[in-house]
This record gives sequence, C-alpha cells and structure tokens, in this order.
Amino acid sequence: MVGRKSLKGDYCPSARSLDVIGDWWSLLIVRDAFDGLTRFGEFQKSLGIAKNILSERLRTLVSRGILELVPAEDGGSRMQYRLTEMGRDLFPVMVALRQFGERHLFEPDERHSQLVERETGLPVRLDVRTQDGRSIGAEDTVILKVPE
Repeated sequence: MVGRKSLKGDYCPSARSLDVIGDWWSLLIVRDAFDGLTRFGEFQKSLGIAKNILSERLRTLVSRGILELVPAEDGGSRMQYRLTEMGRDLFPVMVALRQFGERHLFEPDERHSQLVERETGLPVRLDVRTQDGRSIGAEDTVILKVPE
C-alpha cells in the first residue's frame, strides 16, 4: 500500500486543510460531533465503523487539534470528545457538503435529514460572500497562486 503524501507544506489552503481532515470517516466523526455525540461508543454505533479504525481516526483528530479529550460531564472517570475551536470552524464546510448533497444527490421528493436553526426551525443555508458582503459564485473568483 502506498503511503499518504503529507500536504502540510503545500501553498494551497485547501490542500493543507485536507491534510488535517484526512478522510471521509473523519468528516463523518466531525458531523456526529456537531450533532452532539461525544463518546467512543456513540460514534461507533452511529457510524458502524470498526473500533480500530474509529480509534485511529479519533486519535488523529485529537492530535491535529480538531477534537479534544475532556473528562465526561457526569464526573466519572470516562473521557469524551469535544470539538475544539478549530473543529467548530469546520461548520461551514459541513454545511457546504450538506447543501451539495441536498442539491445533487437526492431526488426532488426524496426524504433526507435537514439542518435547521434550533430556535426557529428554519433551514440553514450557506452563501459565499465577498468581504464587503456581496454574494458571489465560482465564476467571480480567481486564486492568486504563490509564485514558484
């Protein structure tokens, strides 16, 4: 098996982000953490993932600063996983993935989970905007690459 190439020193912020996030299991763990899951057993039950793979992904997410291990709120000796500030900054990424799936991967009348605002029950929508607040699309942008 070919080892994974590190993108840690890449000039592209997307590449560096993918180096930290890793893979789809990691994103599903982050999704579940946003949904309030904190314990190993909760993640394992939700994902149906093998325990050894889950252990490795959780360990990696902790070492990369996405999750932190904290004492369980019930005061017992168990530990739980919690999103760090860095992990919580993945919220727009998770919303964007969700919106992509809703738009392209479901039939018009097909049921699916929804992300709604807790207080109002209104669906959450992500827009990309310029620094001055104007809505823009991919056709309105260009990446300024680092000269080599």
